[in-house]
Amino acid sequence: MPANCLVDTGAVLACLDRDDRWHRLCRDAFVQLRMPLMTSTAVLTELFHLAVSRRIEKEVVWGFLRTGNILLGTITAEDLPHLRALMARYGDHPMDFADATLVLLAERESITRVFTVDRADFETYRINGRRRFSIVPTTRP
Repeated sequence: MPANCLVDTGAVLACLDRDDRWHRLCRDAFVQLRMPLMTSTAVLTELFHLAVSRRIEKEVVWGFLRTGNILLGTITAEDLPHLRALMARYGDHPMDFADATLVLLAERESITRVFTVDRADFETYRINGRRRFSIVPTTRP
């Protein structure tokens, strides 16, 4: 089954970290989402890096990934100019590389929904320069 929602680093961290202020909202939202969710290797790189700083065991992250609920979208060297253009477009609200990969995947896969705690970022970003993201969870803690 194809993904109909992207997933960002912060939402996964919130699901795994009971001390995160977004934990309850993200856990509740996660069980309501249709699986699988799509992400990028850049998001996974951030996830593993930040999990260590929060003292979340790597095996907990691996366990989450092994559920089959996460699909990896492909980012290739041919995508780099588009990623660079996306990051340049949002110069007044800097876009990091992981977010750029999610916007690119949204455009490529026609996915408009994103599971994220970075509301300010994804309220700013546009799919194909026009379409807004539908953000999950819909409320803030």
